[in-house]
Amino acid sequence: MASPRDLPVLPNLTVQQLEYLVAAADAPTRAAAAAGLGVTPSALTQGLAELERRVGLPLFERRGRQTLLRPDAAEVLAHARRVVAATRDLARWAGTRRTGTSGNVRLGTIDAVAVHHRAFAIRAFRTGHPDIDLHLTVAPSGQLLESLVRGDLDVAVLVRPADLPAEVIAEPLLDEPLLVYAPDDADVGTPATWGPWVAFPSGSHTRSVIATALAATGARFEVVAESNQPEVLREMVRLGLGWAVLPTAQAEPGAEPLVPARHEPIAVRQLVLAQRVDVPPDAAADALVEALRSNAVAPSRATSGH
Repeated sequence: MASPRDLPVLPNLTVQQLEYLVAAADAPTRAAAAAGLGVTPSALTQGLAELERRVGLPLFERRGRQTLLRPDAAEVLAHARRVVAATRDLARWAGTRRTGTSGNVRLGTIDAVAVHHRAFAIRAFRTGHPDIDLHLTVAPSGQLLESLVRGDLDVAVLVRPADLPAEVIAEPLLDEPLLVYAPDDADVGTPATWGPWVAFPSGSHTRSVIATALAATGARFEVVAESNQPEVLREMVRLGLGWAVLPTAQAEPGAEPLVPARHEPIAVRQLVLAQRVDVPPDAAADALVEALRSNAVAPSRATSGH
């Protein structure tokens, strides 16, 4: 067992200095970073200089008028992100403990969840918890996952990625079928003749699922246009720009739904409920998670007979 004399001397870093480093890394300029933190640029510069001194390594270098992070700063930045996220969690937890279930919860979802699958559950949560300020972010899965790891979100509903970060735990929420849709004048034929395609952007979780499924059928995945928004992809199909693989909830709503080229799904994407591990208890976030799990649906309305 190592004695206290054998242990490395810990640098006397402050959370504020680490927060300055995260802001400087994420903002386009030092001035923007300072403005986001509500401090002066000189205070930010002094804080970063003191952080370098205490770490004992140069973290920045000048290139023309720009100040850029050095490669050696990557480990310090990763540590700073973890500490800042954990400290924010602690501050929010303390506030929740002081005020019960009041406070705020930051939820991030993909568009299909916010508009279709859990729209009523989210509305019901807001109605049932008027003292909780719910902040909703709608974005692609990759962006949501990054925001969750950074500590900018408390709960996220997204497409399960191929690799889940160690900082995140996820539970299955629902499986969503994905079907193939073709322009009206297209010859469905066999998978080998399908395409060209309009698709989610390269790197998106859903596109990875689609590419793998199409490859398994022998279809060529030649992409001619991209969009993060399924509704835009749907309109591209209507315009005859290409084929698409889409969730039925976003391809077939309204008076002019797309008609699937095949009625059986080409793939299924799993939507998961994700949170960071080892986060202090938060009654408001827990209540939101239960609402999303419950799959509450809007009460049916009587039809007019038309």
